[in-house]
Amino acid sequence: METERAALVESLRTLDPGAPTLCEGWTVRRLLAHLVQREHTPWLQIADVVAKAEPGHEKHLSTLVATAQSPEGYEALLANFAAGTGPLNPMTWMGDAGQLLEYVIHHEDARRGAGPVKARVLPAAELDALFKRLPFMAKMSYRSSPAGVSLARPDGEAVMVHKGRDGVVITGAPVELALYLSGRWAAADVQITGKPETVAAFTQWTGHTS
Repeated sequence: METERAALVESLRTLDPGAPTLCEGWTVRRLLAHLVQREHTPWLQIADVVAKAEPGHEKHLSTLVATAQSPEGYEALLANFAAGTGPLNPMTWMGDAGQLLEYVIHHEDARRGAGPVKARVLPAAELDALFKRLPFMAKMSYRSSPAGVSLARPDGEAVMVHKGRDGVVITGAPVELALYLSGRWAAADVQITGKPETVAAFTQWTGHTS
């Protein structure tokens, strides 16, 4: 099947580099730069994180963004991402499967930044692989949740990620669940069910109160 990286490259090639994304302060161009920085100079990404710069004003990331202001520069940065991870990056050894969540989430960041878009149709194998990677992410995110939490696909497949006397079920396609778990609540098409008071407590705890 086509890898998510290849699909992401194609989208980044067709989207407006100056368009907004779901990442606060980031354009499509800056998101692409983040992907390249993460895979080729992760130590600079760490330096930006430690500096706690406002989104859109990261020192080292801004330097990379500046190289991609022209169409030729943007295409060169895109080719850098398309070529794969740098040889000294541990993610190289993990392959596409190890990057799947990162690519899917950032793919939708770019696609949905300007507003709702039609959901992509992904291969069943990719959706299955994505769903299998969600429980670890959810267990880390919801380890202090006031309610039990389960993730469910529309076809009924479900997995518990946090135990509790009362619980909520977050139902959605794997891509939508990935967006919700990463805090992209407004862009994620999911349903949260359970006792009204339990759902209210959970969404208030997450900060998703809309």
